[in-house]
Amino acid sequence: MIKTKKRGILFVVSGPSGCGKDTVIQELMKKRKKLWLSISCTSREMRPGEINEKDYYFLSKDEFEDKIKNDELLEYAEYAGNYYGTPREHIEKHLSDGEDVVLVIEIVGALKIKELLPDTLFIFILPPSMKELRKRLTGRGTESKDKIDKRFKRAYEEINAVNDYNYVVVNDDVENAVEKINAILISEKCRVDRIEKLDVDNVEEEIHETLINESKK
Repeated sequence: MIKTKKRGILFVVSGPSGCGKDTVIQELMKKRKKLWLSISCTSREMRPGEINEKDYYFLSKDEFEDKIKNDELLEYAEYAGNYYGTPREHIEKHLSDGEDVVLVIEIVGALKIKELLPDTLFIFILPPSMKELRKRLTGRGTESKDKIDKRFKRAYEEINAVNDYNYVVVNDDVENAVEKINAILISEKCRVDRIEKLDVDNVEEEIHETLINESKK
């Protein structure tokens, strides 16, 4: 009876470094079959355990700036001395094929996407507390105290951007956070403006007419 639009939903997930957004999205992808994660490119150094073209497209600063000049990025931003950006390639194809596309990007980039594509869904992930955020950043063991201090200071500034997003999810437990985001996507699929066609078949029309006639007796 209801035919929804085939086009997938583009949604952006942001949050301060250490809030666990990457872990949450990886778990979400196990729940949703038609979900494609857009891989960002970055000029920062690869961390232990990361894989090129899986976690990020790792580029040199010169390579990244070439992509900027060639307009190959949907958005980009400089954060903590490194470039981060979203390649245009593949995103439109996946949306047209009916797949939902998720971008896990920094807030500056997310706001650029909002200007360019206002119909995008925006979800902000928060840590349960700033104390827990500091603990997570320190627990990584991949950065100096000076870099951790900068990220922690930046987190306070980033939280002020929450009002620019459609939804906020507190990542106090990964499974709960995943369930909330999944529920958001399910409800978004049910929005009236995503209905392409509304048909009532012959049997339903007959039942409807019968009820109307009986009510007139």
